Amino acid sequence: MRHKQLSAAAAVARIGDGATVATGGFVGVGFAENIAIALEQRFLATGAPRALTLVYAAGQGDGKLRGLNHLGHEGLIARVIGGHWALVPALQKLAIDNKIAAYNLPQGVISQLFRDTAAGKPGLITTVGLGTFVDPRYGGGKISERAREDVVSLMNIDGAEYLFYKTRKIDVAILRGTSADACGNVSMEHEALTLEALAIAMAAHNSGGLVIVQVEQVVANGALHPRQVKIPGILVDCVVVAEQPSQHMQTFHTAYSAAFAGDLRVAVSAMAPMPLCERKIIARRALMELREGDVVNLGIGMPEGVARVAAEEGLLDTFTLTTEAGAIGGMPAGGLDFGASINPQAVIDQPSQFDFYDGGGLDVAVLGLAQADREGNLNVSKFGSRLAGAGGFINISQNARKVVFVGTFSAGGLQVLVEQGLLRIVHEGHTRKFVDTVEHRTYAGRFAWARGQSALYVTERCVFRLCATGLELIEVAPGIDIERDIFAQMDFRPSLGAGLKTMDAAIFIA
Repeated sequence: MRHKQLSAAAAVARIGDGATVATGGFVGVGFAENIAIALEQRFLATGAPRALTLVYAAGQGDGKLRGLNHLGHEGLIARVIGGHWALVPALQKLAIDNKIAAYNLPQGVISQLFRDTAAGKPGLITTVGLGTFVDPRYGGGKISERAREDVVSLMNIDGAEYLFYKTRKIDVAILRGTSADACGNVSMEHEALTLEALAIAMAAHNSGGLVIVQVEQVVANGALHPRQVKIPGILVDCVVVAEQPSQHMQTFHTAYSAAFAGDLRVAVSAMAPMPLCERKIIARRALMELREGDVVNLGIGMPEGVARVAAEEGLLDTFTLTTEAGAIGGMPAGGLDFGASINPQAVIDQPSQFDFYDGGGLDVAVLGLAQADREGNLNVSKFGSRLAGAGGFINISQNARKVVFVGTFSAGGLQVLVEQGLLRIVHEGHTRKFVDTVEHRTYAGRFAWARGQSALYVTERCVFRLCATGLELIEVAPGIDIERDIFAQMDFRPSLGAGLKTMDAAIFIA
């Protein structure tokens, strides 16, 4: 260990110019904040290292200064291949200003590519991304003009279309755990997730690269049970003990929760109920699509309300909620705790969770609705100069048996009121979300319809479903005028379902 244990500054001093660096983390879970700070400080002080390629799967940041925002400096980064960009505005700006070669690939694909790199495979063959902006016919995942290299190609196997994503050598892995022993074995007993740490460590090691792991503590050799070890010491080159507790929080919101770590079960029924607002209306309607025994994924943002309403109504144990980060069961946390789960039944590695998702293991996915068009396409990834990134949305939305997209009908200043069971629009949002053509295609409606997927689009005032011709209006909230409150607020006129009905009155009762 005396050869492996280094300060954060000494560890990042071993990163050379032009290296390809892979980082682990999910929002703030599992992110090596201390090492990221040290790398930033080295660059600002010395101008080195330069021209790094950064590869990461899940979003790693707080939307402000933490996480990968530390690396958002021109000169330090030359290229980024990332799954989710919304939480890293510093990197977003470099991409939008064309200061770096920037790519957005599906989160699940990137997490699985780490494993394929470790195994020496040339790439990943999958249907994930067909018909979306990562399909080379629609951009190939390139999000800046400097992104000239083709990282995705179209293949035909036995008459069916697939996408081929190339693997790449990983020179440096930056990871996090809880404890390291004298051989460099790393456990994760205080971590909320294991993510793709093992896959990244193997990818870097087998590429002849450097593996740096940040931990809370160093323990004696033999102190770790072998089944606790998540990153074997044979893969680890540098162990960095976090210098401050604030640089090794369990999430970017919570210093430590035993419920996230699985060491304590807490009562979720005691949570304060949601007020009867547009979020609760939408969550209640989406909840009606879940059946006993369903395995479900809930996205970040608006979908998080489904878990709260399910807990409030005593339904949380009738189905199994999961997160793409690897948590199975329990109640997914929200905000800067997103990715962690309260009272999980199990936590598996993120690449394995996406194997399960991609193979059709999800019965229902409830995902955000940012922008939709007449064909049923969705955009959650790019809006003008704002780059959100797809995250796990493409994997999840393509492969769930049923997908329920949830969001307010309009954005920016929307105010609604429920009076005597009737919904009234007090102030319409100034941004339309139902447009003629989405700006960025994160979900392809025609592709979904062709493979027989069931898709609903749930808002506070109405519900649409995907049909052969695009969107079809099937439900309207009580108190809503179809012409004034729906059609007049859209860029297109959807078809009317033959069985058009009023949304369940119970949704609008406090």
